[in-house]
Amino acid sequence: MPIAPDIYKRIVSAKLYIDGNYNNPIDLDGISREACLSRYHFHRLFTRIYRITPHQYLTRKRIEQALLRLAAADLTITEICNDVGFESVGSFSTLFKKEIGQAPGNYRTLAREQQVRVTEEPRSFIPHCFIRHFCSE
Repeated sequence: MPIAPDIYKRIVSAKLYIDGNYNNPIDLDGISREACLSRYHFHRLFTRIYRITPHQYLTRKRIEQALLRLAAADLTITEICNDVGFESVGSFSTLFKKEIGQAPGNYRTLAREQQVRVTEEPRSFIPHCFIRHFCSE
């Protein structure tokens, strides 16, 4: 059954609300209010459209932002955890490791090592097929 355009726009609006407020304490009730839908109807439609639940989307958004901050900022892991909206370092670390496959501190170390390698050996990060294509002409 197709979703009516006005309902679809409300779901997208709620997703944009999550994107803009991921670092604040938001929950399903608040997000569904943004869409002017009941929490159950909103949850069902959001999951249908995006193929993940609103909570999973929010968690992924927070993890994505943490990845950027871990690689670039000189903030502590606790500061990053709080900046991206997690309430405890323990839950942040557990979810981060589950999603990324390594602890936040390990990710930071590897990301910074890679940044050093990129500046020292930039050609090693250009795909071989790209080099072959442009060097053969």
